[in-house]
Formats: sequence, C-alpha cells, structure tokens
Amino acid sequence: MKYIWQHKEWPNFTWDNNAVDNKAYEYAMAANRLVGEVKHLSEDQKSEALIDLMVSEAIKTSQIEGENFDREDVRSSIRNQLGLNQTPETVKNSKANGIASLMISVREHFKAPLTAERLWEWQDKIIVGRLERASIEIGKWRSNPEPMQIVSGPYGKEKVHYEAPPSEQIDNEMTRFITWFNNSHYLKAAIRAGVAHLYFECIHPFSDGNGRIGRAISEIALSQELDHPTLLSLSTTIQNKRNEYYNALNKASYSNLDITEWLVCFINWVLDSQNQAKDQIDFVLSKARFWDVYITQLNERQHKVLRRMLREGPEGFKGGMSAQKYSKITDCSKATATRDLTDLLKIGAILKLEGGGRNTRYVIRLVGNIQNNNF
Repeated sequence: MKYIWQHKEWPNFTWDNNAVDNKAYEYAMAANRLVGEVKHLSEDQKSEALIDLMVSEAIKTSQIEGENFDREDVRSSIRNQLGLNQTPETVKNSKANGIASLMISVREHFKAPLTAERLWEWQDKIIVGRLERASIEIGKWRSNPEPMQIVSGPYGKEKVHYEAPPSEQIDNEMTRFITWFNNSHYLKAAIRAGVAHLYFECIHPFSDGNGRIGRAISEIALSQELDHPTLLSLSTTIQNKRNEYYNALNKASYSNLDITEWLVCFINWVLDSQNQAKDQIDFVLSKARFWDVYITQLNERQHKVLRRMLREGPEGFKGGMSAQKYSKITDCSKATATRDLTDLLKIGAILKLEGGGRNTRYVIRLVGNIQNNNF
C-alpha cells in the first residue's frame, strides 16, 4: 500500500478528537468574535476589510502555485467585478481577473451546496493563459490516461512525491467527495475544512488548479459554519509556511487514514490566519482614523501617495516611500516630491526611517491601534 487512496477503507478518515477539538474550538471563538466586531464597522469599512482580505488571499494562493500578481491589479479587478468603480480601472495583467473572480464567487455564494459544475466553473476562471488553456483540460475532470503525478527534479531524474487516483476513477471519487462535503456540517468548521482540503488534494481531480480550488473549498467550509464570509486569508499563512504545508500534505498522502497530525497542522494554520485577520481589521480602523486626522491637510498629490501606501495593508509599502517613488506615482518633479514629503513629516502623517541622504525613506504614521506601522 503506497498512497492513501489505495487503502481498502478509503476515504474513511479517522483522527484523535482530543488532539484537535480544543484548537478547533479556539478558532471558532476567535472567528465569531471578529464577525461581531465587523458588524460595528460602517458599510464602507466592511467592504474595504473584505476586499483587503480577498486581495491577500488571491495573491498568496497564486504565489503558492508559483504565480505572482500585482496587488493593484487584483484590487482593481475585484472592485471592477463588484461594480464599485464608476469607471472601471485598468488591469494590466488579465490573469488577475480569473483569481479575483474566484475570490468573489467563494465569498458571494458560500451558502450554496458544492457541485461538480461549480468546481468546473472555478477551474475555468483561474486557468486564463492561452498556452495553459491549449495544453490542459479546462472546466472538467482530468481524463488523460497518463498518471497524475507530483514530481520534482530534472528530466530523467524526477522524484515522484505522489500519484493521484487514475482518471477513470475521478468521476466516482468526486461524486463521493461532493456528497460527503455537503453532508459534513456536523463537523467543527476547522476540522471539516482540514479534512476537505486533504481529501480533495488526494483526489487531484483537475489537470491544473487543484491547490487553489482546494484552499477555496476550505474557505467555503469555514464560511458555512459562520454563516458569513470567512474573515481571514488562509493562503497567507500557508505561503509563509509553505515548506511545512507541503511536507504535511505529502506525509498525510501516505497515511493509514489516521490524519490527526495533518489536522493539528491545518487547524493551527487556520487559527494563525484568524489572528492575522484581526490585525487586518484593526488596520482598516486605523486607516479610518488616519484620514479623519489628516484628510483636510493634504494636497492632491499627497492624498494619492498616502492612499497608495495604505493599500498595501499591514505588510506595508515595500521599502518605504522615497522622493523618487513619490515623483513617479504623482508625475511631479523630485523637488516637489521632496517638499511634499517634508510637509507630511511636519504634520506627523509619516515618519522617517533610519538612514538619510538621497535614499531617505518614509513610512506611514498611523493613529489609534497601530501607532507606528513600519511599512
């Protein structure tokens, strides 16, 4: 017996409830507290917080699969598709539209039962490159008779990490998976999300896109218990712990159906993601207080630059703001940029980073919960 799906009892997973229940309960309490806090935000603040989390999830779930998107492209695409921009904003990389569309679908239709058609639609959304679409099966389960293998290493010396069930089994496997998912609400959300993610990834039903869709299914499981779109970015935590994630997934794929170790890891990632989301919501509130203090003191250029810096979220504007960057964003002279930054420093809207000279960098000085956010 080599792979988990070859076990005669597949897919009857087991786990030690004593090892996972407390963490799953801790997540549920944190998630419900955050939903309660968000209810007190204004509608604009709620929208901004959800968009920030969608942007983070879209970028990180793509990075896990080796694809990078510009944050502004993803944000513009989400806002365009939600009809929040009176004039649609330009999206330089059209591939960002696909992952943005998946994020919106996951959050707008989380209450709907999972179906094969919905999963096919998701895969169709995220595989948008012409070369990709020409070389793999789109919007349907894989049917290629060749083994679906996860491999690494150079040609001729490949190492096979995992081999999924053969394509002729996929229709039956996915029918059983979808039935299980739609009838597994009795499980605690974090446990259900962890089982669903492993179960789906072991089947690996698509020619491409399995990782992104598997993580989306986990978010659906978390949202359904809350009866509210989940307020976290699971992929942000997984990307930060990418090696740990793949090692745990690989080990579980060879297990004897006792997936306790996998669930302990997964629930910890979910809990970490929930705690990070709390920081994201605090950041939205801090931004609101920041604008309350400074909005009437800014010229148009300063407002544009500060808005651009704040869009990067708690992780911050990479490298800080320099006169050169300021000049490029606002299309002004370097002298004007330097003068504007000096004025922002005087009123306390920004702080100067250590160092100086030609490479002087500045960061936002937020008021409220986050006093000096090092962007």
